[in-house]
Amino acid sequence: MTGAEISDELWQDFHDVVNMTSRELQEWLATDASPVGSDALPDQAGTERSRAVLEILGKRRTDLTPDDAVVMRSVVEEVQAARGPDMESTAGDAAWRHRLMSLGHDPLKDPNA
Repeated sequence: MTGAEISDELWQDFHDVVNMTSRELQEWLATDASPVGSDALPDQAGTERSRAVLEILGKRRTDLTPDDAVVMRSVVEEVQAARGPDMESTAGDAAWRHRLMSLGHDPLKDPNA
């Protein structure tokens, strides 16, 4: 599978749920509040999946790999399961928000912005 073979639906769903820019995610992963935060080297901050999301955000669609598609699908499923169908801005508790932010989704961001 190449990036060209990643479905339009997966591409769109991923970019719908990952509402943080690569810069926002990188900065978040380097904070103390992040699950694996500022004590790590900048390119090692966050979980393996967090870093995979960050890498995907930095790639063109044509450069995506089958492993990227697996990560994209799992992120979409996890965010949708945590947020429900409405995806309206909501705070939730800090641990919930921080877990989602580590996947590139800030539940406080306006979905229409």
